[in-house]
Amino acid sequence: MSTPNQPSGKTSLEPLGPSRKGVKDQVIERFEQKYIVHPAIVPKIREFIKPFCIPDPNGKGAVPEYTVTTLQLDTPTMDLALAKERKTFARFKLRIRTYGTKPEHPVFFELKRKVNNVIIKSRAKMTLGQYYSGPFHGYIVVNPNEAPMLKTPKDNNNFLEYCRLVHRLNARPKMLIKYVRESYFGANDDYARVTFDRRICYRPTRQWTIPVEDDGELWRPMDTQMGLNRPFAGYIFELKAMKDSPRWMLELVERFNLQTTGFCKYATAWRLETIYRGFEYSVQSENTTY
Repeated sequence: MSTPNQPSGKTSLEPLGPSRKGVKDQVIERFEQKYIVHPAIVPKIREFIKPFCIPDPNGKGAVPEYTVTTLQLDTPTMDLALAKERKTFARFKLRIRTYGTKPEHPVFFELKRKVNNVIIKSRAKMTLGQYYSGPFHGYIVVNPNEAPMLKTPKDNNNFLEYCRLVHRLNARPKMLIKYVRESYFGANDDYARVTFDRRICYRPTRQWTIPVEDDGELWRPMDTQMGLNRPFAGYIFELKAMKDSPRWMLELVERFNLQTTGFCKYATAWRLETIYRGFEYSVQSENTTY
């Protein structure tokens, strides 16, 4: 993250800015820094950010948390996962994501590109009912011409671009990833996010189904010593900002002596599954036909 501009003089009484309202549904370019932190310092970081952040209104409880479930798509030979392992300069992820554990929560089709250190993310939103429309799960992704009209032109355009890449790459479901996210927004910044991820787990899949509630299936932990490559099981702590990072973020990193890491949940899940069980690349979904 670069040296920030001088504070803008905004107060918490000013209108909500992009940091807190609407930006998540737009195409945005941002910088992200990830850190693996010991659970013992999490309360201290929470205390540090209090003057600068507000809880994510989507979170529930005294600590603002919600569950994230992500279906990762990849090519038959796992090229998107391997791009991370090979540190490819320009790479991207195809994922389908829900936030929360209720069927009424929407589904997001996310295309997340990384060019050098810049994140470029776009997504389309639809209801779970729209996602499951058609004769089989995943039908509208492989047949986008028959998908329902979405709420905005931007959603429609982003969805069609997502499906174009799925078709071009012959991408299909490979991995489900689930975790609990504690989230905060910058109180007076144009764009600033702080998140802690815990209880990070995964399971391989070849189906388009996204389990928004507990389905009784076994999830495998990845925030372990082996998964994190650390002598402790910890949290994934992430700072997200535009080009000019807020000064308080830089002070936070210095105060807690945080060291950046390239941790990627999808690549870690694929690595662990390959080590422990061997990963079958091209087994097709049980409930789809192509």
